[in-house]
Amino acid sequence: MKHTHARNVIERTFGLLKMRWGILRSPSWYPIKSANKIITACCLLHNYIRNEMLVDPPELELDEYLYNQHTDDLYTDNEFVDSLDATPEWTAKRDEMALTMFNEWRNVAVV
Repeated sequence: MKHTHARNVIERTFGLLKMRWGILRSPSWYPIKSANKIITACCLLHNYIRNEMLVDPPELELDEYLYNQHTDDLYTDNEFVDSLDATPEWTAKRDEMALTMFNEWRNVAVV
């Protein structure tokens, strides 16, 4: 059940970012480094807006849309996930994936 809630939090986050920033609504043709910077900038600006504004109209609009779309108990049980704790297994898996990607990138960059 926790996985379902975490997934919905992630989907809601992407939905909100796509509502706010048009550049995220379509496939990106920018190089990976530029795309990463764009996404990071959008997230940073979003967090700044959340800190500075008492009411965030796009967030209210998304909440209303999601509430009307979902009839299950997802949004009525008040059991939202605010954060997830990393487990040693997933941390090791993430680190292994990152190292593999880095080594593959390094091999391509050297050639």
